[in-house]
Amino acid sequence: MPRIESYGFGRMVVDGEEYTRDLVISWKGVENSSWWRKEGHALHLEDLRDVIERTEPEVLVVGTGYYGFMEVREEVREYLRERGIELVAGKTGEVYEKFNELVERGARVLGAFHLTC
Repeated sequence: MPRIESYGFGRMVVDGEEYTRDLVISWKGVENSSWWRKEGHALHLEDLRDVIERTEPEVLVVGTGYYGFMEVREEVREYLRERGIELVAGKTGEVYEKFNELVERGARVLGAFHLTC
């Protein structure tokens, strides 16, 4: 089970490994350690659809950045609603612990974390 040990602007430590680029993590481990989106400060469906369909999470935790500048687009919210996937979104520093809690409870969780702004 992966555990996010710490987060600071532009830096996240997962199981002793430091990451300095945006990343996607599932309850199984790191899925993409250099995640990039169609648009830097917007989360579009195409940015996560493949990994959502592959991992079939119960919950998607989205870290919207240190200051919360990344917007979760309505198309993503609708897609998740249609599939019964819970969305937890907020500033990365405020939601990464929620990811850890869900993993510890045994939930099928997917985390998508913007590490800067």
